[in-house]
Amino acid sequence: MEFFRIKKDIPFMKHALVLNVISLVTFALAVFFLVTRGLHLSVEFTGGTVVEVSYSQPADLGKVRAIVTGLGYADDTQVQNFGTSQDVMIRLPPREGQTSAQQSEQVLAALKADQPDVVLQRTEFVGPQVGEELVHNGLLALAVVVVGISAYLGLRFEWKFGIAGILANLHDVVIILGFFAFFQWEFSLAVLAAVLAVLGYSVNESVVIFDRIREAFRKFRKMDTPQVIDHAITSTMSRTIITHASTEAVVLSMFFFGGPTLHYFALALTIGIVFGIYSSVFVGGALVMWMGVKREDLVRTTRKDGDPNDPNAGAVV
Repeated sequence: MEFFRIKKDIPFMKHALVLNVISLVTFALAVFFLVTRGLHLSVEFTGGTVVEVSYSQPADLGKVRAIVTGLGYADDTQVQNFGTSQDVMIRLPPREGQTSAQQSEQVLAALKADQPDVVLQRTEFVGPQVGEELVHNGLLALAVVVVGISAYLGLRFEWKFGIAGILANLHDVVIILGFFAFFQWEFSLAVLAAVLAVLGYSVNESVVIFDRIREAFRKFRKMDTPQVIDHAITSTMSRTIITHASTEAVVLSMFFFGGPTLHYFALALTIGIVFGIYSSVFVGGALVMWMGVKREDLVRTTRKDGDPNDPNAGAVV
């Protein structure tokens, strides 16, 4: 299915150097902010207090969040429903000079002052050891995904494609983390899940473009490498627009209507989708070109027919 078909190839690789410099600067800024500012980790990673309360009527999460914010907590403190609309979970970061019990009592007292029928269901302290385990497991999951993608691309295509693909996908991940570090948005397990989802999503786009590059090398023998890559990218543009626009429509609906629970999850996906398109086209494709991929890298040769001294004799493409 195609919305349109571009008859003349767009010379993307003509501007590859400028676009790669922009990409490199963006990547360097993301790393800089990650190092200097760090991530604003959520309670799951840092430890803290989880308070669960219940109302007799559906809870007004906006009012609950305003009450919690009025106690001096950040605006992005997690306040969400769980189970039913009457049950509310509040995740509080640790406070110096206050125990977990004191934090929960303070919050419960403020909630009761607004609505006396609120009932405390459970209070739990999430220790820093749990947070360390989550960080370790999260990084381990990220490493496993990276290694798996590298191995797949290397076996599926050629080692140059594998390196280009993984660098392009890591480019997306680092830039997402850079945004969260610069704006100090809360980095939670949901955001980590979004980052891992972006890795899989971006590699899919890279595989489609790499596959078209391989097909173009086999089909258009008179084209040089930049022309082949331009043709491959141009021929996938309609598919890219359909796929990414439909995906982004769902993500934006979560962003605008999913509430605070899905806010940063959808935000991370949005950044990942936008930069995923950019990296697949201008980072992955350009890196393959810079590494000198050529038709011979994707051709198996046999010597059964033709002159044995002819390097192209019996070429299977």
